Amino acid sequence: MPTMLSHTGKQMRLALFGILLVALAPAANRGALRDPHATFWAKRAPAVYRVRVETTRGSFVMEVHREWAPLGADRFYNLVRAGFYDDSRFYRVTARFAQFGIAGAPATAAVWRDITLPDDPVTHSNTRATFAFAMTGPHARTTQIYICKKDMPEQDAQGFSPLGAIVQGMETVDALYAEYGETAGGGMRGGKQGRIFAEGNTHLDRDFPRLDRLQRARVVK
Repeated sequence: MPTMLSHTGKQMRLALFGILLVALAPAANRGALRDPHATFWAKRAPAVYRVRVETTRGSFVMEVHREWAPLGADRFYNLVRAGFYDDSRFYRVTARFAQFGIAGAPATAAVWRDITLPDDPVTHSNTRATFAFAMTGPHARTTQIYICKKDMPEQDAQGFSPLGAIVQGMETVDALYAEYGETAGGGMRGGKQGRIFAEGNTHLDRDFPRLDRLQRARVVK
């Protein structure tokens, strides 16, 4: 019985943390993180927009071109507007790429884990500084983003469609802590992200304390 109570208490705390994340989002966006079907998510992204990402290593700016990948550009735009990526971790960083996009609060991550997005045609190559949604196969994009640290043309044939490119601060991306490699975040295809979804930042901060943090992401003019 004590074990069951402890588990229940932990789940309640995680749920409350997810609710708090929503509450801390801009007032107009509250509820959006919990409801992927809200009209909030139907907003079309501008033809070109920039997202400033602040991290524990510094900041960088992502420039998105909607014509490259319209569906992906719209989802990324609205996730950023909702504050989805705030207080999360760069959990999968290698010599080839840096990946983020699982919400730090398990309650929020669980909502979005299976809200998939149809593919966009690949119109630009996965070259250094471009970024795209990670996925496990066709029509399986959700919220995770990888940034190419090197040219990765093999991604093109597999259907990974870049949304845009880093236009400022690529040196920050290069400096993100990479010594954990695949051990912290694994890969979506490898099925090794279960603990991140279940425990969020609590797991990553305890077991992989040197991971860099994504403090906040905002659409900027």
